[in-house]
Amino acid sequence: MDNVNKNKFIPLDKSWIIRMGILDLIHGYKDINNFLANQDNLNDDLLALKRAVEIWDNDKPIDVGESGTLYRFLKFISWKLKLNKKFIISGTLGDRGINDNPKIVELTQAELLKLDNGTSQWASAAVLLGDTERLENPPYKLAMTYEAIDHWNNQRQKGEVWTPKYDETILKQAESFLEILKNGEAKFLPKQAEDYCFAFAFSYITAGEGEKSWPSLRGHESDRIKEMNEMLDRAKTGEEVSSKDHRVIQAMAMWAKVKQKEVRILYPKVVNKSWPQFWDFLESAAKEQSQ
Repeated sequence: MDNVNKNKFIPLDKSWIIRMGILDLIHGYKDINNFLANQDNLNDDLLALKRAVEIWDNDKPIDVGESGTLYRFLKFISWKLKLNKKFIISGTLGDRGINDNPKIVELTQAELLKLDNGTSQWASAAVLLGDTERLENPPYKLAMTYEAIDHWNNQRQKGEVWTPKYDETILKQAESFLEILKNGEAKFLPKQAEDYCFAFAFSYITAGEGEKSWPSLRGHESDRIKEMNEMLDRAKTGEEVSSKDHRVIQAMAMWAKVKQKEVRILYPKVVNKSWPQFWDFLESAAKEQSQ
């Protein structure tokens, strides 16, 4: 498996698809409903999007699961358009200190970027709702939002539907993991916060560098700076990995495979939040290595 089979092992880019879905929702298109209804192996965040778009037009509470992105986007829309939507959250989302002040819809993108440990999700929500400002050197996910707006508008102007994407972040981590497994090393450059856990596990970045680059790491499914330190220490001493953070678990499982260590992972199903095919991918990689 020198080259990762994207169709089999790599999930859809949930960040991109959620943005396409939100734009469809705002502008009254149902393409997102049809697209999600015809997909296999949806990760948990896209399942939450599927639930949300199906019931958006009625008064039922919207179950956003553990998706901070979807929760912030839909809350912002509800506040801005005065829709008074109600939301159901689960997992670690209730512990993440998410802003609950409707007046933030009046803030600029630069001001929104200061909220909730520096997440770009509030600023992205404003852009999806029509804010035309374009910041210089925006954070990675805000730049993706600018790109998403341009793509969605261009496709609609041509009378066509938006194009989905595979998760390139996960793909690059998977490719680097396979190279490390085969050759003992690989070139890997962490580009955004979602690269941190993998990069830290394989010594491409330090905790200090990660926190300096991405303060929002403190406010994900876990405090990823602290969580990766603790879980790596536990794995090295043979203790169980007890994190409930999907990216921590993915990084630790790949690290254990490379180090040939038996590591007990207490919550293996949390990878479904972003990478439902993860354990199949890891098993396939192990089989190929043993041949």
